[in-house]
Amino acid sequence: MLNDEKNTRCEFAAETLLSTPIVTIRDVKCRGSFRRQSGEELATATELVFPYRGVYVRHVGNDQAVAEANQVLFFNSAEGYRVSHPVLGGDASLSLAIGEAQLRELAPASFLRGGATLAFRRQRLRIDARAQALAALLRQGLRQNFAETLEAESLALTLAQRALGARTTHAAGATIGRQRLVDRAKLVLASDLARRWTLAEVAAEVRGSPVYLTQVFQQVEGLPLYRYQLRLRLARALDLIAQYDDLTALSLDLGFSSHSHFSAAFREAYGRSPSQFRQSALDR
Repeated sequence: MLNDEKNTRCEFAAETLLSTPIVTIRDVKCRGSFRRQSGEELATATELVFPYRGVYVRHVGNDQAVAEANQVLFFNSAEGYRVSHPVLGGDASLSLAIGEAQLRELAPASFLRGGATLAFRRQRLRIDARAQALAALLRQGLRQNFAETLEAESLALTLAQRALGARTTHAAGATIGRQRLVDRAKLVLASDLARRWTLAEVAAEVRGSPVYLTQVFQQVEGLPLYRYQLRLRLARALDLIAQYDDLTALSLDLGFSSHSHFSAAFREAYGRSPSQFRQSALDR
């Protein structure tokens, strides 16, 4: 698992929600008080990590990955990494440590490094909306004691399968320069989810031209910039929806123009209305 020792930079805490021979599921939170890179940490098991709140950057050697709710990150056992928090506010992730036999069965061979030790080639993949919803239902079901062990194990394996599926994920391919430009744009969007950014404002923040940023973002992430922002807002809604009795207030707090706009976008992404999802999360 990820290093559980309290890091003076990261102020890290992890709560185990389920532990079976098949999967260990943890809710991992970090206060993220320090912008600079942490000291090197070491993953003690291979994990699939699904950020659901906030943002951070994970550094492995010269490679970096922006960790936010559109991504699954792969932490390889015994692999060193550092973490930085360019956007303050902390972060939270759902972590799945799946048994090696099951993970080898789920992961395409092209995603894994060669050798006897199971390890992923990439730091991250972009996940789809369905995977976001599965992660939210799994976490909420375990936290509220709705999900029995068999259900939670099945959901965890389904989530992993979706997060590793060729049709439901996207692997970024770009030069380092283009990837860093896209990363800066992600951090801008994540810094204020409710803000109605204009393209010119985002481009100014990352010091690029609006046309070039639009083209590069689409090429790297496989999604337009505006849709990426929408996915971030909707993922935050999945995290907050159980806390709001007034879903109109939630939609406005997340920067949507109206409840109907929010509801339509939510239904398109997750296949059900916000109220239906809220009921399934609370009243199962």
